[in-house]
Amino acid sequence: MGFFTWIFFGLIAGALAKFLMPGKDAGGFIVTILIGIAGAIVGGWIGTALGYGSVTGFNLGSFVTAILGSVLLLFLYRLIKN
Repeated sequence: MGFFTWIFFGLIAGALAKFLMPGKDAGGFIVTILIGIAGAIVGGWIGTALGYGSVTGFNLGSFVTAILGSVLLLFLYRLIKN
């Protein structure tokens, strides 16, 4: 169930990452959402390894971790594409 929670967080986090980092992306909004999902999963994995967040359900720490992971991956994506 935790994996599906991170996918759901990723959808929201990807949209928020796009809002926080506006600009043109090569893949558009869909790629940003996919990056958000990947960022949420990576952020969740790192956050859980460090003792932050939860992989079993919703809490504020999990949501912040998902957003930070999404913003980080979006930043790296833009660095690589440019």
